[in-house]
Amino acid sequence: MSAHVKKGDVVEVICGSHAGKCGKVVEVSASAGRVIVEGVRMIKKHAKRTQTNPEGGIVEREGSVHISNVRLVSAGANI
Repeated sequence: MSAHVKKGDVVEVICGSHAGKCGKVVEVSASAGRVIVEGVRMIKKHAKRTQTNPEGGIVEREGSVHISNVRLVSAGANI
């Protein structure tokens, strides 16, 4: 399955609770049909204490959005 967006492209979310938000594509999972867009669908993950993160706690990061819910605004430099 091929995707209409690639890593580095700027996309706009066209459907769902995050509609209208724009951001750069961080990761594309074509097999799952999902993309991760920078600054869109921020979720909170609970992180254990580790050597690199001695505090642990709650970490905020981007969640994935279905690929059909994004529209290409401008292509990135990696065309």
